[in-house]
This record gives sequence, structure tokens and C-alpha cells, in this order.
Amino acid sequence: MAPAVKVYGWAMWPFVARALLCLEEARVEYELVAMNPEAGDHLRSALGLLRQEPLRPVPVLEDGDLTLFESHAIARHVLRKYKSEALELLAGDGSPEAAAMVDVWLEVVAQQHHAPTGAIMLQCIVVPLRGGMRDQAVVDENVAKLRKVLEVYEARLSTSRYVAGESLTLADLSHFPMMRYFMDTEYAALVEELRHVT
Repeated sequence: MAPAVKVYGWAMWPFVARALLCLEEARVEYELVAMNPEAGDHLRSALGLLRQEPLRPVPVLEDGDLTLFESHAIARHVLRKYKSEALELLAGDGSPEAAAMVDVWLEVVAQQHHAPTGAIMLQCIVVPLRGGMRDQAVVDENVAKLRKVLEVYEARLSTSRYVAGESLTLADLSHFPMMRYFMDTEYAALVEELRHVT
């Protein structure tokens, strides 16, 4: 019998990887329905699953009658539904204050961290893989932005073990898919030079 949960996307894409990481953490049986970005599958709203969704997002998760997009929303859904002991990943120690800190740092990841990290990764890895020349001005601009963000992380991590508190949470895990590729660039030293971030 086929798994009830399907994820549409390509595993190497960091946002798809975030959804898959949470499915693996929750030990959910799922099917990855591979999409071909070269063929523009992602521009067809995940094969029509989100016909009304103009953003045409990847990943898309199908869980029974529920269809979700946006990797953070998928991650939260999976952890809430499938792994009761994983609530710590969403709420730290379980207090409303700890849960709020997880939410704050998930927003930092989404709004402050991913844009410069993704731009650097795109210019240093994806553009050359596709035969293009990277735009060093874009890289330099985003290195400066990321350096400022990482300084905030360094300050935070000098007073707590993890970004949202004293336990590992989704806010921490959300960095891994993007940072896995970023650390393969020549700009990995931005992270390595910070004692608490590494």
C-alpha cells in the first residue's frame, strides 16, 4: 500500500529537505514524488495540487485530504500530527514562553537568514553548475548581510545552548538544509570563525 503522505519536490532543494527532515524525525512513511525543475514542474503548482495557489510552491505535502505548501508550515504540521514527543521541537520546554522563542527564531531563519544564505548558495553553487558566471556583487552584498545576522546568532548562542533556548528545536533544524550547501562554499569561514555558532 502506498504511503498516505506524499511530498512533491526534489530532495536536494533545501526547502524540500526541511520537510523531509521533519518526516524522518517523526518516522512518517512517505513518498517523495520527484519533480523536474528543468522541465518546470514546480511552475505547474505541484502538478495541479494547488490550482488556486499563485505562488506555485515547492515543496507540497499531501496528507490525506490536506494539501500544504511552505516548508515551515509542513514541518510544524508533521511534528504536531505525527510525533507527540517531538512537541519539544516546536515548544522547547513546553511553556508558552519557550514556544514563543521557537516561533521568533523560525521567523529569523525565514526572514533574515535564508535570503542572504540562499543568494550566496545560488551564486556560488547553482549558477556555475548551470554554466553561468556568478554575480560577485550579489555575493558580496549578501555576505555583508549574512555576517550581521550571524553576529546576532553568536550573541544569542553565547547565552543559550540552542537558538531558541536550552533544547534542540525546529528553529535549529531549519538551518540544516540550507547550511549544508552553504558550508560547501568559500564563505564557510563566516560560520567557522564564530565560536558559538559553530
